[in-house]
Amino acid sequence: MSDRIYLYPIWIRFWHLANALFFLILIATGLSMQYAAFIRFDIAVSLHNIFGILLTVNYLFYFIGNKVSPNGKYYKTTWKGLFSRLAKQFRYYTIGIFKHEKPPFPVTKERKFNPLQQFTYIVAMYAMVPLIIITGWALLFPEVLFNKLLGITGFRINDAIHIIMGFLLSVFMLIHIYFCTIGATFTSNFKSMVNGFHETH
Repeated sequence: MSDRIYLYPIWIRFWHLANALFFLILIATGLSMQYAAFIRFDIAVSLHNIFGILLTVNYLFYFIGNKVSPNGKYYKTTWKGLFSRLAKQFRYYTIGIFKHEKPPFPVTKERKFNPLQQFTYIVAMYAMVPLIIITGWALLFPEVLFNKLLGITGFRINDAIHIIMGFLLSVFMLIHIYFCTIGATFTSNFKSMVNGFHETH
């Protein structure tokens, strides 16, 4: 029987579920606005705006939650030796896992993320998500955008950043879902978002 560690309090599970739902809707509506893919354009725009606002509120909930709860400690990293730790985890993901080696940084109560997870989560949640939110609000209120930079309108620059962040976060989400399958069992990491417990082996 697997050992279990309670790592995901109810507020994290609520935020995670809402974040996934909002982001999937934003992907579908964003693609429909760009390529007229799934949803009529005017409906896609309205839904994209609504769920962009909801994502903003949900992100503020996450940000404040990390500030006032113990969950924030998992995002604090030691920069010394970071590259070697990242390299060790990368080697495990690309070679060691297929040889059934033990993970170099197993999950514990004090270390929820391995170095590669921690680094990518920090980049995603503290750089890319704020960027996509800020540029999204700027697109809602284009009059606040700067006029030109190097001959390019502020709207075009802002729009390009928003689309690039959307693409990168979509890729991050796909990779995140794939790595969720690498747990004690194929479904154990998904179950942890329901019951709050991480299965260690």
